[in-house]
Amino acid sequence: MTPFIAEILGTALLILIGGGVVANNILKKTIGEGGGWMAVTTAWVLAVFIGVVVAGPYSGAHLNPAVTLSLAVAEKFSWTEVPAYIAAQFIGAMIGAFLVYVIYKDHFDATDDAELKRAVFCTAPAIPNTFRNIISEIVGTFVLLICVFYFSAAEIDNGTGTKIGLGSIGAIPVAFVVWGIGLSLGGTTGYAINPARDLGPRIVHALLPIKGKIDSNWSYSWIPVLGPTIGGTLAALLYTILS
Repeated sequence: MTPFIAEILGTALLILIGGGVVANNILKKTIGEGGGWMAVTTAWVLAVFIGVVVAGPYSGAHLNPAVTLSLAVAEKFSWTEVPAYIAAQFIGAMIGAFLVYVIYKDHFDATDDAELKRAVFCTAPAIPNTFRNIISEIVGTFVLLICVFYFSAAEIDNGTGTKIGLGSIGAIPVAFVVWGIGLSLGGTTGYAINPARDLGPRIVHALLPIKGKIDSNWSYSWIPVLGPTIGGTLAALLYTILS
């Protein structure tokens, strides 16, 4: 296991579980059809937890280009490692999205609504409004990153001066932050808050021979890339000023 492989695997698991719950909720004839927003946001929480548990010990579990760039801006991560991390995240996101398609292929075929099929792969605004859509992504990612910067180490003191790590339990806080963002701020754009999470699967959607598919909505695709990048950078700058 290397940091590069860890980021691929962790991000693939993130998108497999996250994209999977969307497919299970909106595609036709699934057992989970119509599960609702709570089911979607909860599964994304678990997706984050799973990805962080697997990748955390080896790469720090960025799983998100906005996280990688923000840590570099705050001088908590080497700029020389940024390209490899981001490449791994996009590779992992595309693998995860492809696996979702393979698993739910019959249900993609049974679904007539092409927009629903596209929604399994990438986000779209509930009400298209370029300014407010990008503000939504900026603010959501800002909340995620400012919390990441202020997380304390996942360890406890046993009273003798020896620190005891909390292991996989330490992945819970970031998952809870993502849950809060989804429930509170996710209703406008579907809270991508991660360029790889949106653009990687969007590319997969464009490449796959999905029955009756429409375009991949490239006119919107820059918002869930630029918005999180700006939001994460602002969080890094504020943290740098305040620390």
